[in-house]
Amino acid sequence: MKLYENTAAALSRMLTKEEVSAVEVAQSFLERIGDLDPLLKAFVTQTPDIALKMAADVDQRRKQGESLHPLAGVPIAIKDNICTEGIKTTCASRILSNYIPPFDATVVRALKAVGMPLLGKTNMDEFAMGSSTENSAFFTSRNPWDTGRVPGGSSGGSAVAVAAGMAPLALGSDTGGSVRQPASFCGLIGLRPTYGLVSRYGLIAFASSLDQIGPLALTAEDAAMLLGVIAGYDRLDSTSLPEDVPDYHRELETDIRGIRIGLIRENVDQQFDREVNAAVKKMLTVLEQNGAVIGEVSMPLTDYGLSAYYLIAPSEASSNLGRYDGVRYGYQSAGRHLEEMFSNTRGEGFGAEVKRRIMIGTYALSAGYYDAYYLKAMQVRTMIRRDYETAFKSYDLILGATTPTPAFKIGEKTDDPLQMYLSDVCNINDALAGIPSISVPTGLHSSGLPMGMQISAPPSGEKLLLKVAYFLDGQSRAFPQRPQLKTSEGGCN
Repeated sequence: MKLYENTAAALSRMLTKEEVSAVEVAQSFLERIGDLDPLLKAFVTQTPDIALKMAADVDQRRKQGESLHPLAGVPIAIKDNICTEGIKTTCASRILSNYIPPFDATVVRALKAVGMPLLGKTNMDEFAMGSSTENSAFFTSRNPWDTGRVPGGSSGGSAVAVAAGMAPLALGSDTGGSVRQPASFCGLIGLRPTYGLVSRYGLIAFASSLDQIGPLALTAEDAAMLLGVIAGYDRLDSTSLPEDVPDYHRELETDIRGIRIGLIRENVDQQFDREVNAAVKKMLTVLEQNGAVIGEVSMPLTDYGLSAYYLIAPSEASSNLGRYDGVRYGYQSAGRHLEEMFSNTRGEGFGAEVKRRIMIGTYALSAGYYDAYYLKAMQVRTMIRRDYETAFKSYDLILGATTPTPAFKIGEKTDDPLQMYLSDVCNINDALAGIPSISVPTGLHSSGLPMGMQISAPPSGEKLLLKVAYFLDGQSRAFPQRPQLKTSEGGCN
């Protein structure tokens, strides 16, 4: 087995035993990136020199007998909306195409502190607004299971990197499904943490009351290890939770007896792909056979979540993106006067989807419409949160499909924004409620594409989510963990 084919946990064990060096591990992934990224386009910026330097430092510290974190020497890829000091952070937008932050995001500082080499910054939908990475200002990332299909979004590049073996771990951000949906499309574990568990300091904002950074990984064990690194209180983030963080990795176990799990009745319906529904029900049977208590739960306001989200998130975006004016930093266009320069800068610097959401949000916040749109959406958000509170009185976890269908074809939905928005219909409500949820692979569709199941928990319920995901990892999966890529042909099986 080649080094890049290993999980993060397996690499950790090999590094700890000094069976391989961190430099050898980094080189293996860098070579894999060199082979595959020209086809799959996962990375906006590659940082091989930084990765090798950080890896060499880990090797030196280990030789000196220093006690290191289990993930020391395990490389990682980072979504390009998370600030990295001295490395371009573009948000896949022309308006930030040459922006180099003077500081690291809190999560990046945490990764550096434990010695995880940085492989590069991954492609995404511009400012995290999208479900396919087709909204990137630079290029569309390709799903390694089928290069004619999208990898999901907005953290598509991170998902591609992990699925194709170009990185053992990656960070994404999830505003309304942007970690979980690409995880489902690429056959990965994708975790959206409780709002406030992971610091947002240094995450370039889309919708501040919804954004969360989360891990993309091949296994639940890998995700647990990475979450343990990035979680925790941060005084630089006013929304950070002042709570102790458990050792998610050490507390993993496979005993699920007695866990009460409710299937969301409205989540698995006739509009979903039949094989997606069948895969979810098959996983429920596995859980029940191993001691979980299975039932059904109704979430009456599920149908309203998408509408509420697409008022709240664009409203916050219209405020957050007001800072990109061509004066303080970022792209600047020409103009005969200041107002024209502002207009040209934003017109040329933002893509079509970002402009669409800014206009929706500005309209929803404008005088005369605020009460009718934004305020009503916030009231619906409160009611959705109460739906979850009611459901969690009867069940420890609730679940359903992560996405209504497997990955769709590149270009299939670009001319119909509403259809694109509907691809996130399963993920929106968890984000509005601020609760943690995880996407777990359920098998392969007859098309050969992965499918996923989403499990949700009450706030700070990550330990239970990872426990169930870890149990499912131990079951026999009906598909290989990674797509079989032919690097010599530059294509996929």
